[in-house]
Formats: sequence, C-alpha cells, structure tokens
Amino acid sequence: MTELDRLTEDVRRLREALARVIVGQEAVVEQMLIALLVRGHALLVGVPGLAKTLLVSTLAQLLDLSFGRIQFTPDLMPSDVTGTDILQEDPATRERRFVFAKGPVFAHVLLADEVNRTPPKTQAALLQAMQEGQVTAAGRTYPLPHPFFVLATQNPIEQEGTYPLPEAQLDRFLFQINVPYPSEEEERRIIVRTTGAPLGPMEKVLKADDLVSFQDLVRRVPVADNVVEKAVAFVRKTRPKEPGAPEFIRENVTWGAGPRAAQALILGAKARCLLLGRGTPSWEDAAALAAPVLRHRLVLSFRAEADNVTADDLVKKLLQE
Repeated sequence: MTELDRLTEDVRRLREALARVIVGQEAVVEQMLIALLVRGHALLVGVPGLAKTLLVSTLAQLLDLSFGRIQFTPDLMPSDVTGTDILQEDPATRERRFVFAKGPVFAHVLLADEVNRTPPKTQAALLQAMQEGQVTAAGRTYPLPHPFFVLATQNPIEQEGTYPLPEAQLDRFLFQINVPYPSEEEERRIIVRTTGAPLGPMEKVLKADDLVSFQDLVRRVPVADNVVEKAVAFVRKTRPKEPGAPEFIRENVTWGAGPRAAQALILGAKARCLLLGRGTPSWEDAAALAAPVLRHRLVLSFRAEADNVTADDLVKKLLQE
C-alpha cells in the first residue's frame, strides 16, 4: 500500500469516527483535516451551540496525541498559558531552586476556547508558540511537542467583554473556518443523538508517527509553476495599492493579505488533492480554500462595513474575475 493509499484510508476512518459524534459539517471537518496535514492552526468561528469545542475535543481523542485545553477569560495571565517557574526545595539537601512548571500549551493539540475573551497580553503568549513551536519563559526557551496544532474558537455575535485578535495573530492561523447552522434534517439528528444514550469510548484512529509521515508527504507533493503563479497573483490582487488590484478591492479593502496567504493556498491545495486521491494539486484546489485562507487576513474599509460587504463577498468576486 502506497503512502497516498494509507493516507486516504486513515482519513476515511477518521471522518467516519468523527461522524459518529458530529452531525454534518463536512466542509468544516475537511478544512480542519487539511490544516492538520499542513501543520497549520485554525480559528473556528460560529455562534454558541454548534459543537465547535466538541469537534476539537473529539478529533483530539481520535488522534494518538496529547491534548490541552485553555478556557480564555478576562483574568487569564500569560503564565497560565505557557507555564511558570515554581520554587521547590530538595527534601534531602534543603536546597531551593526554581523549576519550570509547563502550562497547557505543552500539548500536541491545544484547544484555545473563546480565544477573544482574554486581553492582548495573554493572546500574545500564543504568538511565539504558534509561529516557532517553542515558548520562552524567564529567559529560557522550551520546545513544544511535535506536531503542534492550535484550534481556537470564537463567538462572532457576543462582543461585550471581548478583545479582538490583532492582525499579527490572525495571520498565524492558516484558516478561519466559519461553522454554519445545521440544516433542518441535521438539526433533527443532532437532537435525537444528544438526548439519547451516550456513545462509548472513542478508539484511536491515527498514530502520531503516521500523522508526521503524512505531513511530510504533503510537503513533498509537486506543484506546477502556473498554480504557484496564480496563487501569488490572486493574493497580490487583494492589496488595494497594487497596480493590478480591481476597483472593488480598492474601495472595500484597507489592507490586503500578506505572503502567508499564498503559502496557505499552496499548502492547502497540496493536502486537498491528496484527500481527493490525486497526486498533484490544480488551481481549483487552491481556489476552493480561498475563503478560509483570506477572510481573516483582509482588513475591510469603512465603506465595506457601511455597505455590509464581507471578506467572503470580495473573495468570491475576485475568484469570478
């Protein structure tokens, strides 16, 4: 069995196991799996009650990986995320020394629940972890487990007592995954499932070594030059000051996406083509991920906000052109 066959089979088993708990949300699950395969982080945005936290915790149970969870609150401190030095005394020698007690960020899969409920100082504690895979505390640097994957959740409608994520941190997320309301049939199935007998324990589906192997496979997938050129040109057109930017971008966007957006498009396209059983990505693979890649990277103008123009609207129009 080839690596591609193993990946396809393991992802199929992973999806089936998730479907035992999560009803519908196929696009959300696919985007989460793509982020996982490319070593990216994802921000899940949706109203309360859509099983965002349940989806993340279930995925962690199915993976042979350690899991950490942080409930972000206004009084959360950076040390509550990264860890802190604790004074300990040796019972034999009575010698005292500081020992670093690791925080919940030291896990393979980290759930940052309601990440926008904590002040920027604490939000910034995740920046180095997400970008570099390590944490610095009291002048010392500690590596995080490998692989390291942050899944953050955010409530878009409740703004009181929240702190908007800064653009620098938003850019660290590979995708912003919008979690929609279920259909009427899906909602009926959710009610039946959640009010019945609880499910049994979940079995591990994917081992850590296999996941790392699949992540390496994604990086080895070849990409045609024209796909890379289209991705770069597409992202550059989101910048209103670029010569080739369309007029509707100039009117509705204050700041466009940076180079990380093109990187995310290409990496996501590589993983998506493998999930679909193909060995080389096309521009269609990248275009299918344009919205989750760009919706949190575009800073919209006052005019766009006044006209109720969303980032998804602009991405859709840009794809049409």
